[in-house]
Amino acid sequence: MDFFSTLSLSVIGRASFRFLLTTALLISAQATSAQRGEVLTLPEAIQKTLAQNPQIAVFPLQQWALDGAEFTAGLRPAWDFGFEAEYAVYGDDGSSSSSSGSPGRPGPPSDDDDDDDKELELTASLSSVIELGGKRQARIDVVNAQRDLLIADEQATALDVLAEVVRGYAQVLAAAELLILEKEKVSLAQEALDAVITRVNAAASPIAERMRAESALANAILAAEAQERMLSYYKYALSALWGQPTQDFAVDSSVLFRFEPNASFDVLYERAQENPSIARFASEERLRASHLHLTQAKSTPDIGWYAGYRNDKEDDENAVVVGFNVPLFTGRRNRGKEISAMAELEQVQLDREAALLKLYPQLFLAVTSREQALAIVDEMQNTVIPTLRKALSEVDRAYRRGRYSYVELISAREELLDAERSRIVAARSVHVYGAEIERLTARPLGVVVVESSR
Repeated sequence: MDFFSTLSLSVIGRASFRFLLTTALLISAQATSAQRGEVLTLPEAIQKTLAQNPQIAVFPLQQWALDGAEFTAGLRPAWDFGFEAEYAVYGDDGSSSSSSGSPGRPGPPSDDDDDDDKELELTASLSSVIELGGKRQARIDVVNAQRDLLIADEQATALDVLAEVVRGYAQVLAAAELLILEKEKVSLAQEALDAVITRVNAAASPIAERMRAESALANAILAAEAQERMLSYYKYALSALWGQPTQDFAVDSSVLFRFEPNASFDVLYERAQENPSIARFASEERLRASHLHLTQAKSTPDIGWYAGYRNDKEDDENAVVVGFNVPLFTGRRNRGKEISAMAELEQVQLDREAALLKLYPQLFLAVTSREQALAIVDEMQNTVIPTLRKALSEVDRAYRRGRYSYVELISAREELLDAERSRIVAARSVHVYGAEIERLTARPLGVVVVESSR
């Protein structure tokens, strides 16, 4: 799948908008046929999927959410405005009562209190917090680390989606080739029936052979119809990736026999360690480190302060009120969160090592399976199928001359069809395993073309 290789490269080290722009430029030069509604190419399928697949569409929304989180993280401590009114009444015995109009407190004095001394105090104040320990920058660093992690997740998801598109496209190509094969089987069954009828009419074969040939033709027709439905299913499955299930498109099935060249496992494994799914651990490590820094910053207590203005109406006195407060034992109370943050930071490295250990057998299986599938295609293409075609031609000619039986004719025909089917299935496997290798390595393999034997 040639275009998947180029697109895989564009996914790595890109911002989201740059990736979509690069993809559009790569595809636009080769997308003319599908615009005419004729043949759907792989880059066109990828373009549609990247534009409309929900798995990718959510990332701009998450980026938008992080923009809001960054704005909030950059805010300085809020300012509070306070206002207090205190009404104090002093009796002849020197006792006092006060009222601020609050529930549970005495209300305004009655007329019986006219001989008492009264004082009204009004206080207006502003208060806030002085953040210490770099908390504001630590919050911003956490959001920036989340943004880096989101970009890595987006890259990994894009590769997963691209691989899924390639697998779906390979299924469509293989189904189209199998449909051609089933139609060839119908044609061969019809030729066999014609030969049997000729021999039956010449009293050289029993009528039972004609019945068997007619049944074989009917079964071949049914198999072709079933394969045509399978082709429709794979088309629906592929187009569902961009949210518009349809079978109203064609494909060039010869693309099935265009293969990427092999690469050594050691080279591929080295590339795989730069895969976004592995590289994201570096972003996650930065995020955990930012969380730890923020947690440590919270161990530094913030200083709360207030400043106000007080007015005494009775004595016509004014005063400025200033104060501050500092929470005690903040570092000790925050120690548990620091320990948890350090443990999470250490866990990221272990998770990365575990992911690499899991990646190794996955990549090895994909590489060896692809090599085996390529070997099958090559052997079938260059040796088995040409030989079986010649054998079928000889058996058919000999059958018409009465030298071979109908069973030998059918056996030669089925051997050829089975070999063709094995070749198609192996070619599909080459692309499926190739897509998995490119997903794991996030690098292209290149393209080689194997001509069809038809």
